[in-house]
Amino acid sequence: MPVALEARHAPRHPVWPFEIAGGQYLPVAWADIAGWKDDDHLEAFRAFRRSCRAITARQPPAASPKALGASLREPCRAAKVIDNPDGARARAFFETHFRPVQISRLGEADGFVTGYYEPIIDGSRTRTDVYSVPVYRRPSNLFVRGFTQSSPSLPNSGPVYRKIGRRKLVPYYDRAEIEDGAIAGRGLEICWLKSQTDLLFTQIQGSARVRLEDGSTLRINYDSYNGYPYTAVGRILIERNIIPKDQMSMQRIRQWMTENPDGASELRRQNRSYVFFREVKLSDNDEAVGAQGVPLAPGRSIAVDKSLHVYGTPFFIEGELPIESEQAKTPFHRLMIAQDTGSAIVGPARADLYFGAGSEAGRISGRLRHNMHFVMLVPNSLDPAVSGRTMPLPEKRPSARIAKLFPPKHQKSDDGHKAAPQRAVSSSVAPAGKPAGTAAAPARAESSGTASSPVIQPDKSARHPRRHHRRRWRSPTR
Repeated sequence: MPVALEARHAPRHPVWPFEIAGGQYLPVAWADIAGWKDDDHLEAFRAFRRSCRAITARQPPAASPKALGASLREPCRAAKVIDNPDGARARAFFETHFRPVQISRLGEADGFVTGYYEPIIDGSRTRTDVYSVPVYRRPSNLFVRGFTQSSPSLPNSGPVYRKIGRRKLVPYYDRAEIEDGAIAGRGLEICWLKSQTDLLFTQIQGSARVRLEDGSTLRINYDSYNGYPYTAVGRILIERNIIPKDQMSMQRIRQWMTENPDGASELRRQNRSYVFFREVKLSDNDEAVGAQGVPLAPGRSIAVDKSLHVYGTPFFIEGELPIESEQAKTPFHRLMIAQDTGSAIVGPARADLYFGAGSEAGRISGRLRHNMHFVMLVPNSLDPAVSGRTMPLPEKRPSARIAKLFPPKHQKSDDGHKAAPQRAVSSSVAPAGKPAGTAAAPARAESSGTASSPVIQPDKSARHPRRHHRRRWRSPTR
């Protein structure tokens, strides 16, 4: 189908509310997105179709707290039938089936990005004098409510317990306890690395390629963690004035740890979080697999806050990043696909950009800590503005209804003194000697020779008769 026809036959969808907790968003026009027309939309389209295979393979949830819910299923069905796509058709697809929405955290103008990669490190299947740091698989006594040991992977947030006996649950061991041997000797070792620093950075990235002594490659991926929140060791070094904030990078952290082994041990233990891995059957040519269960695309995949966003959501990220060097301001404007997550990735406009495997990818990702513009592509079945259009406006205040229900407690009389509060009189009951619908005659109260404002007195005949409550019947046998 020609591009013009694809755009002209854009499907019409029902309108549904759209809301992201903690976020602010503004619908924008495609022409107003800086760098949109210059991107390689075909690469983004290919990454999106990989996500679609996972989206359409699962049954949609009955209800989802996330803004997009199951709305990506319809664009995925449309993407599946496009044969021989090129850049123009890929761009037309996104412009036909989505609407762009600029998004950021409440009160902030931009989002925030970091980078991650897949390390390539040396290791061994057996412990030696050189390789003495174990990489552990998930222990059998690690327990997460709602999951079993047969679950393919466990969440990266929330409480994690250690089972003692059949019933007792206590928090799992923290990093210091595990490094000191709390789970050693149980046959949990997948492989062995040279240093705790290698292990720490592997845990931060969530996956690694381990080059074994025989020349083969072992691929490991995130499986579970011990339940403690992640603490950024780089932030601690900044707070202690060890590394300036503008010089912070993974390379500087690694350099400092190598030069200060005792300090490195204490610093690592400030991060009580500990990651367990599983071995995955991937070849050297395969990319790492993200949390969505699909291979990641270098330069196109991002990790997002999974509590807010649906895997497969396209985000256009625009700004300047130090890609070419630490001081470079390389223009960056790419359509990225949410295919992964991380415990440190929190917020509506927060992303971790995946750059692939190896040392060069590590150098690039290690120096990214930058504010960027985020544009979220929302399926046409969701209308970001419908909530605002249907929101009821408050009544003009004070309204007649409010004034009647809540009359002023004190009003000033003509002589400046406060008047006693008025008491309401039923309009359907009149005082003695007066026709229905007229007010009772005011009575004046005298106090110290000062006259107060007239007060409407209630008519005693308007009072409700005393209510007679029936005595509760009791059984004579009780």
